[in-house]
Amino acid sequence: MENTSYVALSRQTALWRQLEVVANNLANANTPAFKDQQVMFTDYLVKTKSDTTPFGRQVSYVRDVGTLRDTREGPAKKTDAPLDIAIHGDGYFTVDTPAGPRYTRDGHFRLDENGMVVNSAGLPVLQQNDTPIVLAPNEAEVSVAGDGTVSTENGMIGKLKVVTFDNDQELRAVGDGTYQTAQTANVADTANVSQGMLEESNVQPVVEMTHMLTIMRNYESIQNLIQNEHDRQMKAMPVLSQSQQTA
Repeated sequence: MENTSYVALSRQTALWRQLEVVANNLANANTPAFKDQQVMFTDYLVKTKSDTTPFGRQVSYVRDVGTLRDTREGPAKKTDAPLDIAIHGDGYFTVDTPAGPRYTRDGHFRLDENGMVVNSAGLPVLQQNDTPIVLAPNEAEVSVAGDGTVSTENGMIGKLKVVTFDNDQELRAVGDGTYQTAQTANVADTANVSQGMLEESNVQPVVEMTHMLTIMRNYESIQNLIQNEHDRQMKAMPVLSQSQQTA
């Protein structure tokens, strides 16, 4: 009799996890280049003992196995800021950290006090020779070509290191809009970027709100099922006990 409750509880746990992912999507609806995420579910089969079959039977529980990232490009927003750069199509900017290179599509860059181009978290943005991009004190006009070449009024400085991966789903978010992976980063020689543009989140708030309402209704429905099953067991126990005493 307990299998019904256990299966329902496994579904409730999965729904709670799904609700957390949807809430995170909504919280990042205005985060540059954020990618919508969805939870993946699968059956978890468990063999149980049974009085009616010699080999028992399998009960199917619900288990979430991970999240799937929607890697589709978000809409581009015009900002006219010289260090706002959007990638069109596949690709990630490369930034340097003490733990090694990290990757991001958030092109909201700025200059630090030393004239170095950094991202919103202050991490240096790398060029193709794996060195930071640094402007001289007398350089004020920055231009970024469609292939990622960075220039000033004094000439070319370098070229943004835009990379691609064989499987974007293996990238793991590590905060500040950056990702890490054990995959080999392939330098995108045909990068397509736009200066003065910023990629927005691809989250659709109305769709996520609909998902949230559906999840909450399903959660409440399962809660009612668990309560009804509990009530049924409580009513059945005195009857079964009386039957055993009579026998």
